[in-house]
Amino acid sequence: MPIFLLAPSTATRRHLLSAVTHGTVVTLAQVEVGAKTNETTHLRPLLAPLDLTGTVVTFDALHSVKANISWLVETKKAHYIAVIKTNQPTAHAQLAALPWQSIAVQHTASGAGHGRRESRSIKTCGIAEELGGIAFPHARLAIRVHRRRKQTGRRESRESVYAITSLDAHQSGPVALAAEIRGHWGVENSSHHIRDVTFAEDASTVHTGTAPRAMATLRNLAIGVLKTLGADNIAKTTRAIRDEPHRALTILGITNVLDSD
Repeated sequence: MPIFLLAPSTATRRHLLSAVTHGTVVTLAQVEVGAKTNETTHLRPLLAPLDLTGTVVTFDALHSVKANISWLVETKKAHYIAVIKTNQPTAHAQLAALPWQSIAVQHTASGAGHGRRESRSIKTCGIAEELGGIAFPHARLAIRVHRRRKQTGRRESRESVYAITSLDAHQSGPVALAAEIRGHWGVENSSHHIRDVTFAEDASTVHTGTAPRAMATLRNLAIGVLKTLGADNIAKTTRAIRDEPHRALTILGITNVLDSD
């Protein structure tokens, strides 16, 4: 089951780094990131209590730190898909220099929504260690995702995103890799959107002591419970509970309740 690292980027409030599952969005763990520390140093404390054997971990480019990646694979026995940007200049240059033009597109997907159309294509390339490989630990496959977006009334934009994974070709194909990368982006958007729009997280005036962290935990717990129980629309579900609180019992699977005087 892939998990995803998520960090709300609100500088004026508490900064929490969370481990969130793909698919059904459930927060497994979270740690508070101090104002004077880099969140990459909190990756190990966040993930250490979790059993990650065989799990695919995805994360933003900020967390593509070689020491942490080695720890994930060697100590936690997990796999990773790491987006590589120019903050890793050597690896990024090596990935961009691979012969992508001679590699056929292996999978495509497209969709429309929110006033835009988007198409995505993926190519993968095996990394031969005997030929120098890529300057990244335990790298087995290089990935290039090419995205084309057309916003209504605007010109089409194109972008190529590079990634590396510890998965071999026989462990995960282009379709699965594309789904996991897409799931990474999707979890970030849906989690941020629900916490901000439905639960008004950014507008919260709770700032004292451990209260912000406790409130974030409660929001994550509510989202996880509702998602796990099959709620497709969190906003609609929470409105229904607000208007008729007894519906919460049904959602939680409690059907036999005895009234007491």
